[in-house]
Amino acid sequence: MDERREHGMERDVERDGGGAARRAFQPLDGEERQRLAARAADLTSDLADLSGIALTWVDTSGIARTKTVPVARLEHAAAWGVGMSPVFDAFLLDDSIVSGRYAGGPVGDLRLHPDLDRIVPMAALPGWAWAPVTRYTQEGTVHPIDTRAVLAREVERLADLGWSARAAFEIEWVLSDGEGDDFTPACNGPAYGMTRLTELSRYLRDLLDALAKTGISVDQLHPEYAPGQYELSVAAEDPVGAADTSVLVRETIRAVSFDHDMVASFSPKVLADSVGNGGHVHLSLWREDPAEGPVNAMTGGHGPFGLTAEGEAFAAGILARLPALLAVGAPTVASYLRLIPSHWAGVYQCWGLENREAAIRLVTGALGERGRAANIEIKCFDEAANPYLALAALLAAGRAGLAEKASLPEPMAADPAALTDAERADAGLRRLPETLADAVAAFERDEALAEALGPEIVDTVATVRRGEIELFAGALPEEITESTRWRH
Repeated sequence: MDERREHGMERDVERDGGGAARRAFQPLDGEERQRLAARAADLTSDLADLSGIALTWVDTSGIARTKTVPVARLEHAAAWGVGMSPVFDAFLLDDSIVSGRYAGGPVGDLRLHPDLDRIVPMAALPGWAWAPVTRYTQEGTVHPIDTRAVLAREVERLADLGWSARAAFEIEWVLSDGEGDDFTPACNGPAYGMTRLTELSRYLRDLLDALAKTGISVDQLHPEYAPGQYELSVAAEDPVGAADTSVLVRETIRAVSFDHDMVASFSPKVLADSVGNGGHVHLSLWREDPAEGPVNAMTGGHGPFGLTAEGEAFAAGILARLPALLAVGAPTVASYLRLIPSHWAGVYQCWGLENREAAIRLVTGALGERGRAANIEIKCFDEAANPYLALAALLAAGRAGLAEKASLPEPMAADPAALTDAERADAGLRRLPETLADAVAAFERDEALAEALGPEIVDTVATVRRGEIELFAGALPEEITESTRWRH
């Protein structure tokens, strides 16, 4: 489920993904196009043994979409982009299309520009490289619903205040080796049991090898609770890089699973009567000290459990806005089948030290490494979320908390569901939204998120979410899980 992870700064030495994305946020003029073309030409020789490059972005429903180009076409794609309709912002998870004020319909075109600093050969897909894209208009400005650029903008806004963030997604998935669309667990060992490692040891070995060859820094891999379920933790990095990595890791898992005649699902709920796949987010706030270097605001202070005043304010801003944040972090009807009390999904709006039933868990790390490891874990999110949009919204909420000098309520040291109604009322405990409709209503009311994300994204998210609500109106939990289990 949820293990400690390091939030050190060393990965910036390897690749400043946030910096690359911030450059991509700038309008494209002739000089920038020439620079991109020259950079792509330099890269082409290193990719000569490959056939094509998969260019991906994640839509509002959390599905990674793609266009591909031959390696020989990279120079043109870098300078001038690859055409793609903006209609994908309005796709539902079943590939039907809704229409809002800013998205939907057959008219228009965007240009997909690969992040050249993030191109990587995919060991799990021989002959292919992968790169995330930023979507531009034909006039060379960033598309206002491009969530990767929106996340880069939030990183910049935080930097303007003297802060940076480190992030990582936990990746949970289940494996099926059955026929058709039914789910048949690919292993039968007990939860967290060594038996599950033994059953699929060759698969897991190939997965770790593929991730290492693709440049992914894996912290740990272990069997999980549900039948056929595993979890993989990766190193923390800058927020844009963390979102990129989550996409790359999932596509690597998917490819290795196919190679072993299995199918992977990242859906929040695969079986109606089983626990689901979470997409927990680990997040920490940092500042640069002239004498000490990078300093983690989630420890070393005088606040509760060592939080600094700024670290507490950042966490409090997120906690206060969790009902609204669920519209991007738990974005499907199936998500609310997962958000069940006493299932370690964090369904109550509270926080606590190492409390896996709190919506926000403070992770301190072991004594002696807290300056490196301390972070908060947002437990109510799942992997149907667009990782770029999820992190952008979390950073915006944390930034609002900093501006408000917000403070956290009393921490929760127990399972909130084990308390009586009176005890929860006395503690001011509230359930997070129990339906997607309630989360969308909270999202549309939140002024801080609206200011940060912009009207185009707010309207499009609400439109797509209501489209999915209508899609599953009256459906039974079994029908919802059957329709969604292979979409993410």
